Amino acid sequence: MHTSDFAAYATALDQPWEQEFAIDERQIEKYLGMEKRKDLSKAAKLALMKNLVQQACSLIISIDWPQQGRINGFSVTNSRLWHLIDIQHHFQEDNLGCKYLIGLTFKVKAGVWAQYFLNKQACKERTAFYQYGSLPKTLLTTVMSIWQQHEGAVRLMLWLLFKTKMGKEQRITIPTLLRIAYGEEKVALASRQREERKRLLRTFESDLEILNHYGMKPLFDPVTYPPEIQPLWAKLIDLPEDPDEALEFWTNDGGSETRLTDTGPRGKWNLLMNARILAFELPPEWEQQISESEKKQRRTAKAKRKPKATNDLLGEQILQARKNLNLSQRELAKLTGKSQSWIRDIENGRLKAKLEDQVLLRKVLNMTSS
Repeated sequence: MHTSDFAAYATALDQPWEQEFAIDERQIEKYLGMEKRKDLSKAAKLALMKNLVQQACSLIISIDWPQQGRINGFSVTNSRLWHLIDIQHHFQEDNLGCKYLIGLTFKVKAGVWAQYFLNKQACKERTAFYQYGSLPKTLLTTVMSIWQQHEGAVRLMLWLLFKTKMGKEQRITIPTLLRIAYGEEKVALASRQREERKRLLRTFESDLEILNHYGMKPLFDPVTYPPEIQPLWAKLIDLPEDPDEALEFWTNDGGSETRLTDTGPRGKWNLLMNARILAFELPPEWEQQISESEKKQRRTAKAKRKPKATNDLLGEQILQARKNLNLSQRELAKLTGKSQSWIRDIENGRLKAKLEDQVLLRKVLNMTSS
């Protein structure tokens, strides 16, 4: 969970792949909400933090990034996500001369990936990216409260968040979700062993329920993921709250050929291996935050593109066109409803005409917009 904390620090640097940043135990404690944990002693908290930082700094990544527009593709193989440069231990001495560990400062540096994704300068030159979105605040508290019991759900949550940032309308296959949540090995083992398979399916269905509970609602593909192989909780969503209606619901269910509580059909695993989820709905506040950060990115992109895209009228073009029509500056001022000094300033480049004024000048001077 530390990687997003580190990323927040890395984005503040100009060259995070070369520059280190320091983060101390107080910042980490606050970030992880550990100040609320009264059951842990100071020493236990410090040991836990050290362990978490070391874990985050032992993650190895490989990236194969395709070419995008003018930005060339690149590969990073077996590279550290974060480098742990140094750990400083802070001690305090008591009256008896005993030393106690009271704090830690970690010096961390981003891996080589940051050169491609957190590179402000290269982003301006269109040779790399400078991309980071802000995660919804609620996500953090959710993740911290459930990751110990539902690690798979947390992995899916974070993966889906980034996936939806990249574009929502992407159908997702169940094998993909299983690999993200539990890793290749567990999925391979489950496809070979019946007991493992049952256990993995139970975990997966319960993790999907957790996601649903936190507002990431799966939309099952009716063709490949029909009700008979959907999790029980998904089928019970339509259960009436009124006791009499509920009784009728269950009576009808009991009398039908297939019942909601029936175990899945034979070969459910194989059916799931071909099943898809059409999309995940996101909680409204996440949707809002994502669309705001997308708007912001679009605005910056637009602002960068503007000078190129607009076909600005230059002072000398206006001067030339005016002379072609044998108009004085004063006459042109009259025709456009402007002052003579405004025309003079526009022609000698001291002022730049607004877009609507450019349209007006083109009209009055019979200039075709090229």
